Amino acid sequence: MTRNDVIPNDVIPNDVIPENMTDYSVSPDDMVLTARGLRFQGRLYPCTIGRGGLSRTKREGDGATPVGIHHVVGMFYRADRMPRPAHWAEPTGLRDLWSDDSRAPEYNQLVRAPYGASHETMRRADPLYDLVMITDWNYPEAEPERGSCIFIHRWRRKGFPTAGCLGLRPDHLLQIAARIEPGARFVVPPIAPLLRD
Repeated sequence: MTRNDVIPNDVIPNDVIPENMTDYSVSPDDMVLTARGLRFQGRLYPCTIGRGGLSRTKREGDGATPVGIHHVVGMFYRADRMPRPAHWAEPTGLRDLWSDDSRAPEYNQLVRAPYGASHETMRRADPLYDLVMITDWNYPEAEPERGSCIFIHRWRRKGFPTAGCLGLRPDHLLQIAARIEPGARFVVPPIAPLLRD
């Protein structure tokens, strides 16, 4: 697969099927990462992935976006900065954090401040997490060191990589959030030019 290839709507070719895929078909309601962007409901959205590329062996802190079929299992938004983007979105609380300490029992879980272990602040001063979709990567039963905080959120700017999440232009993120349903699939095939392992 080259950077110019786009995965068709109805099937993922055999050479890009992740090992954990049991259903090779994709629907227009699946978010599918391609070499040209994120495909969702007939549109292709520019996006950014982790600075470590794509990985079949995601580890905590490697900066990679994990290959596989993931699901959107939650959505948080800053109620002081935007209206509710979807009927199922939850406002981010003042003390909301996300544990990224693989030694902590709360690893890869929403926690509340005060929290002494390593964590991400969900209610940030910058707009990066104003709208966040939570994926089920290593969640809710987290294995230590397999990676945490694999979210879908706004990008810092076009072409600037994330720490392993998927980044989208803010207006595109809002468009997707308004149309996506809980449990929607987020398909990340092992796209050759982006795969690191």
